[in-house]
Amino acid sequence: MATNTYDALIVGSGITGGWAAKELTEKGLNVLILEAGRTIIPEKDYVEHVPVWELKYRGWDERPQRQQQQYVQRECYYACDEYSHKFFVNDQENPYTNAPGTKFSWIRGRQVGGKSLTWGRQSYRWSDLDFEANLREGVAVDWPIRYADLAPWYDYVEEFAGISGQAEGLPQLPDGKFLPPMEMTCVEQDVRAALEKHFDDRIMTIGRSAVLTRVHKGRAACHYCGVCHRGCITQSYFSSLNSTLPAAQKTGKLTIRPYSVVRSIIFDSAKRRATGLHVIDAQTKETMEYKGRIIFLCASTLESTRLMLNSASSEFPNGLGNASGELGHNLMDHHMGSGAGGLMPGHEDKMPFGNRPNGIYVPRFRNVNGKTKQKNFNRGYGYQGGGDRDGWSRGGFLSGFGVDFKNMLKMPGPWRMTLAGFGECLPYHSNRVEINKDKLDAWGIPTLTIDCKWGDNEKAMSHDIAVQGAEILAASGAREINMFREMSPPGLGIHEMGTARMGRDPKTSVLNSHNQVHDIPNLFMTDGACMTSAACVNPSLTYMALTARACDYAVSQMKRNEL
Repeated sequence: MATNTYDALIVGSGITGGWAAKELTEKGLNVLILEAGRTIIPEKDYVEHVPVWELKYRGWDERPQRQQQQYVQRECYYACDEYSHKFFVNDQENPYTNAPGTKFSWIRGRQVGGKSLTWGRQSYRWSDLDFEANLREGVAVDWPIRYADLAPWYDYVEEFAGISGQAEGLPQLPDGKFLPPMEMTCVEQDVRAALEKHFDDRIMTIGRSAVLTRVHKGRAACHYCGVCHRGCITQSYFSSLNSTLPAAQKTGKLTIRPYSVVRSIIFDSAKRRATGLHVIDAQTKETMEYKGRIIFLCASTLESTRLMLNSASSEFPNGLGNASGELGHNLMDHHMGSGAGGLMPGHEDKMPFGNRPNGIYVPRFRNVNGKTKQKNFNRGYGYQGGGDRDGWSRGGFLSGFGVDFKNMLKMPGPWRMTLAGFGECLPYHSNRVEINKDKLDAWGIPTLTIDCKWGDNEKAMSHDIAVQGAEILAASGAREINMFREMSPPGLGIHEMGTARMGRDPKTSVLNSHNQVHDIPNLFMTDGACMTSAACVNPSLTYMALTARACDYAVSQMKRNEL
């Protein structure tokens, strides 16, 4: 059994793993990343400019094989296709179980870069409206931090990553260190103007996106090809593969070991420290151990929690660091599937520029203050979407055939505006994961059973999302407005978070204010598992800021010989 020792071990190489590697190596530590999947070679694996007619199945892929091997991943229909399915896990090798009467669609990526290769890149700061929500409403437990604690770290990660956006001065959506914003289409500008005219509680802005609008730190500006999930050879969108990992590698202090499936954490009960990791080589099935002075779990929300649960011992029979009993509980995601769309008259002489890899954003306007307080649900939601001209695919909803019909479909269709809601989920203790020892993955490791469903609060909010979306479109002059309300199952928001929440009290939380496991101070969790509530904005920017902050604290503690 091979043994290797480093200053720091990081599990996972995605958004948080990349940031942990950058921060720890730049502070002088020798770091090992253990990545369960393969190495990605952009020149070979990125295919954003390959025309569809060069693909064997013209973009549709081999359906029988996909149905067998990626029966969950294919639910991510907009990103998991013939171009990009290689960036998603094999579900046969990585199974899990849903509790009876529930459905959780667990979308995963296992490769160097993780899901940072396929994420939507929307990047928003939280506010104290979010950090104080649990305390204000008496829900779950209070966050142990506030916006002021994270604000300088938001600045720090934004300045490195490159976030394009427009400052709006909203207390519920703090402004950041922005690159120039992307331009709205003509109909989006019309809707923004209509909101300013008809509503005093809501606005529309361009999305705040981790896509460059100018050259930034050696990475090129986006050229609007728009198929980001296939890869980005120009490095215009932020991923750990093109930014944080190269920065860490420049220090000469980073080692990345792909095909390394971490089975469990080694815990020394006498020292009260995590001393290393049991690892299985994904290709050879060889087992080995790696030792580290500190360990960062950045494997993604449920994988990090699964690792903690699978590291149970006589001292921690319900999972490592689980003295509180909260490990595995309070699973959250953003609910989606509700909103509205409609046709926008006019502007028939105009076309959108390129294929913009970004949409619009309508920030939260419900339960922001006393005036906007709702009686039937707590928290709030935002809208993403945009305005574009219908393309040839509209023919699937029209009657007709023949040459004239085909010629009509070759021409741009009418402008259409869509508002799709992303709503906050409350941290229900009953939404949880647990180890299923009867179902093992391809490496013999016990898998998860997931028990998660939406509550009445989310259902009431979902209804409001559709109604208010239609109201906004009507005020903007849209016609043929269609409300949709088909709540997607938990997981499809791909913002799963919670299950190892931060808190002030070790009796009711897993992590402290610096993302340390209460019972094991040299063990950190900085991915989505740490989240105490969900807010309604995309969480990845907050994960980045929390990771950079935790790394700074960890190194300061090491210098004091406290870790």
